[in-house]
Amino acid sequence: MKTLDAPFTEAKVRQLVVGDLVSLSGTIYTARDRVHRHLNDGGILPVDLKDGAIYHCGPLVIRRDQSWAVRAAGPTTSMRAEPYMAGIIRKHGVRVVIGKGGMGESTRKACQEAGCVYLDAVGGAGCVAAACVESVGAVHFMEEFGAAEAMWELSVRGLVCVVGIDSAGHSLHADVLASSAARLQDLFCLA
Repeated sequence: MKTLDAPFTEAKVRQLVVGDLVSLSGTIYTARDRVHRHLNDGGILPVDLKDGAIYHCGPLVIRRDQSWAVRAAGPTTSMRAEPYMAGIIRKHGVRVVIGKGGMGESTRKACQEAGCVYLDAVGGAGCVAAACVESVGAVHFMEEFGAAEAMWELSVRGLVCVVGIDSAGHSLHADVLASSAARLQDLFCLA
């Protein structure tokens, strides 16, 4: 298992390759559809994402006294952000994108050009991911977008992911799709 600690510099990210198991620690920012669209449309970003991480997640968060507690923080489907992700990576200097299900060709190219990686988090294990959240910092866009679509600042330790797209442009999802298609073709030819 490789460790990846904030700040997520280009040098650190470029050492990761598709299939690597990664333990990630540091500050990450959640972003779902509304935040991506807001940034794509030229909206103001309340944080600096240079050498930062975006987590495709709408955490389940409750208020405890004067702070927030995360109860579930599983990834959401990343492909919904595909129309926006490449531009956000390039414009804001994002080095790490975390989610589930992989991303498309424009994100793969942006990762290669800009020195970014896409990390697959385990879907269906929101409570396990929440256990990695040490604290919640600021919350942005709560009034505008609601709790699930807000941008949450999470301090995480030991969030385990798999490199799905590396900064050399390799894609685990594309590899699996190609090998599955080849295997399927072989099966049909045998029939």
